[in-house]
Amino acid sequence: MTWDDLASTALVGTDRRPYGGDLLESAAVEVVRRRAGQQLGETAEQERANDEELPAVTAQAAERLARILGGEYDRLLPEWLAAASTAGRRVPPYVLPELLDRGRRDPSIRANLGLVAGQRGRWLAALNPAWAYLLEEPTGETWELGSPADRRAYLSHLRRQEPKQARELLEAGWEREGPDDRAAFVEVLADGLSMDDEPFLEQALDDRRREVRQQAANLLTRLPDSRLAQRMAVRARSCLTVTKGTILVEAPTACDKAMERDGIRAKPPRGTGERAWWLQQVVARAPLGLWGSPAKLLKMKIPDWDGEVKTAWVRAAVLQRDPEWARAMFAWDPIADLLEALGPDEQQQLAADFVKKHDLDSQLIMVLGGVSSHWREKLATAVLRKITKVATTQPWNLGELIKLAGEHIDPTLAELAENYSPVPPIQQVAALLRFRADLMKELS
Repeated sequence: MTWDDLASTALVGTDRRPYGGDLLESAAVEVVRRRAGQQLGETAEQERANDEELPAVTAQAAERLARILGGEYDRLLPEWLAAASTAGRRVPPYVLPELLDRGRRDPSIRANLGLVAGQRGRWLAALNPAWAYLLEEPTGETWELGSPADRRAYLSHLRRQEPKQARELLEAGWEREGPDDRAAFVEVLADGLSMDDEPFLEQALDDRRREVRQQAANLLTRLPDSRLAQRMAVRARSCLTVTKGTILVEAPTACDKAMERDGIRAKPPRGTGERAWWLQQVVARAPLGLWGSPAKLLKMKIPDWDGEVKTAWVRAAVLQRDPEWARAMFAWDPIADLLEALGPDEQQQLAADFVKKHDLDSQLIMVLGGVSSHWREKLATAVLRKITKVATTQPWNLGELIKLAGEHIDPTLAELAENYSPVPPIQQVAALLRFRADLMKELS
């Protein structure tokens, strides 16, 4: 049976076209036969790779990398590569094909891969177009001719180096960009955002694409002196009146074109009333400096629209990345996004308190996922205590928490976990921490 026959049978199914034998096995044999029958093309003699400049990792570190690539704790690959890069070491040649393939599929590991691959990796990348990403340096040609992903990467790189030049480059060709690209490119301006970007973002509010307007409005909300922020302040003041001990609320009665231009979405999600929806968006985009101390405001009575106002303040704290408001609103609605406005120490303190008081559910997992690594002793102990408690009642529910603990607790605390409890879930965490501690030791 030919390849076309095998493919046709696979498409219609063996129920409709019976096949005498193992279809997948026959297909595998045919693939090998077809490849074996190909003639080698003429190739020029290849130059050898340049001499390596970096020392190779130790045999123990190389063996551990092979184990990770083989599926043992495979989520630790970025950590291994980062540690090797920091140590100024390169990987052994025999893992390069697998690593370069991983980098082709996962751009997030490429930054460290570029160093640890060494000269041999660059030599291999020059021979295989699928690995050419290892050789690519951001250039103006990338911006002119690259794919959308490559162009965004170039703009992000330029934005980190020269914020003004990146914005001017985007502005120069703005009208030629497609709507999807425009939204993605505006988001890049979040890095290094300043009032210098305000005129361009204000113009982007007139874009035909709603996603572009939303991105521009989100960034302008982070600039309290922007024209959009000032317009929202006027709207918010007409909605909220702060009196002694009470906040009186009058929700908007309409959403006009000017509001829509400023990022207010007219149509509410299912289950939310129009006025409540408009109120939340207006308050969320108004400068938080309008209201004074959040701790004081949260003690006041809000006779009407209480939930909508506080939900809006949560969103405002996230958008504006205000630490004082993020701290206060986390106590009212502990969502992971609020932690981004806080430093690592405070993140861990709030998360530890939350773990102590909260049952294991998706919200707890999300909060922990928003905490910067490495978790130190206080948060680590709170999580280990939670695992021990849940292990006696819901051991089947611990999978993601065990992975998070093992991957985010400081690996120097491996002994703490090993001695904490003999229950199997704790020992799973301890084994992963020990694996990471050995990984760091081998690469130090």
